[in-house]
Amino acid sequence: MTNPTAAMLVIGDEILTGRTRDSNMHFLTGELTRHGITMAEARVVQDDAPAIIAGVNALRASYDHVFTSGGIGPTHDDITADAIAQAFGVRISQRADAMALLAAHYQRSGMPFNEARQRMARIPDGAVLIENPISTAPGFTIGNVHVMAGVPNVFQAMVASVLPRLTGGAPLLSQSLRVDRGEGEVAETFGALAADFPDLSMGSYPFVVNGAYGTNLVIRGTDAGQIAAAMTRLAALFPA
Repeated sequence: MTNPTAAMLVIGDEILTGRTRDSNMHFLTGELTRHGITMAEARVVQDDAPAIIAGVNALRASYDHVFTSGGIGPTHDDITADAIAQAFGVRISQRADAMALLAAHYQRSGMPFNEARQRMARIPDGAVLIENPISTAPGFTIGNVHVMAGVPNVFQAMVASVLPRLTGGAPLLSQSLRVDRGEGEVAETFGALAADFPDLSMGSYPFVVNGAYGTNLVIRGTDAGQIAAAMTRLAALFPA
């Protein structure tokens, strides 16, 4: 059985201007891999409604799951929720359950639940809330799209809330062999091995240490037996 597929849409001017380094895609890919969901594509777009709508619609039509990060806070440039509602052709409004969560949070914190903070309770019709145990403001799932905050610790908490709802497949396994030879020297032999194991993914990743070239040869797949057989062949082809 083929594993479910996923894509990610990273949203935010701060990512594309270099002000902020994205770590959410790295985290999400690792979690999906362990859950048996294959990350197949990732895109980064500005805080621009047409770009968000186009990206979400393209990705949700192509993959089983889409995860977004960024743009669901209280400020004027947090437009993700509105763009997602437009992408699905549904209304968006302050929802009672989200309002209650946020009102209780700000009451406990002793901070005013002002108009800006109330914006975070705006949820597209038909969406299911994603729990946020860090700062309370929820994300949401609509269709196969999971809309989450961009702040890394909040994003990670939301991923933990969503993953138990999703049906995964076989976890992706990997093994690697470090070879003290350049890619050009190992390419032909490694390519022939890959052809003998079409159900596995094989990749080569070069490095340079103290002026000496080397390559990490990585074998990935969901069948532990095939990986073990391929690694045995690989070690024989490139003995230490």
